[in-house]
Amino acid sequence: MNATEASIHEQFPYWDALANVELRPRLGKTHVVLGCGTSYNLALTIAAFLNDRGHQAIAVPGNEWFRRPQSYCANPNDTVVIAVSRSGESSELVRAAQAARSRGLEVIGITCNDKSSLVSHSDQLIASPTHPSEGIVMTASASLMLLMGMKFAGYQVGAETTSEARHMLDQMALSDLSALSTRSHFVFLGGGPLYGLAAEGGLKLQEMACTFTQAYHPLEYRHGPISLIDDRSVVTILYHPTTRGEEEQLADELRAKGAFVIGLGGKGDLSFAVDGAKDAVSLVYLPTLQLLGERIAQMRGQDTSAPRHLSKVVVLA
Repeated sequence: MNATEASIHEQFPYWDALANVELRPRLGKTHVVLGCGTSYNLALTIAAFLNDRGHQAIAVPGNEWFRRPQSYCANPNDTVVIAVSRSGESSELVRAAQAARSRGLEVIGITCNDKSSLVSHSDQLIASPTHPSEGIVMTASASLMLLMGMKFAGYQVGAETTSEARHMLDQMALSDLSALSTRSHFVFLGGGPLYGLAAEGGLKLQEMACTFTQAYHPLEYRHGPISLIDDRSVVTILYHPTTRGEEEQLADELRAKGAFVIGLGGKGDLSFAVDGAKDAVSLVYLPTLQLLGERIAQMRGQDTSAPRHLSKVVVLA
């Protein structure tokens, strides 16, 4: 087991050690959730959770909010900024937080580094240590920052969710993925808060296995992109409990066209059930998506501890 795989399997004690988050969303404010890369995918999910809980929210890439906030919010001066960053040092994210505070906006940082630059540009902080073996590819830290965001939004996430996530990950670890070795077209589908997780599943596979991927909302995939489906396709569907029926119909259609379907929480050629933790399936699915990327990277002889062209912290020159 390499360091990346160890950080995936050994992340759960960090979940259980995370204390309750006392901070709560700000009534009447628009919450602008910022991130870069994986953190932006998490921002998409956290924003959806905030909206589901009745708090106006939008996810924006860090540099976009720094450069053109008015393109994303009609009144950017009536917002609370939620800045999500593992290292707290990514240039775009840090300068977006700094600019927000200079305009008098409240900034809440979510990070795995409580001694970072982001801390000095945040009014409030939600932080947790992450697995010490985690390398360039974000694994345990991604799950932890999603968990912090969920707790901030008001979700009660506890031992049941950890148990479900561990069980699904163990199922993936024991699964025969040899059918994927000859396939080259990878798609991830998820709706609502699961869209950000679908994008993250695709990003993990891109980073780990140097493989092109796509991410879509489930039924949107039928409007054009489905034309690419054939016997080289693998489609991972992140089933949402409220739309599982229509997503399973889509799975049948994709399989009939030649795709190998991996179903998280629903049917597929390879299927992983969820018995509980319905409000937290995003968190349950994430470690399994991470391990899927690692397994495909191993098939292709890719070293996930040194992904091509990537560094642990992205800093603008």
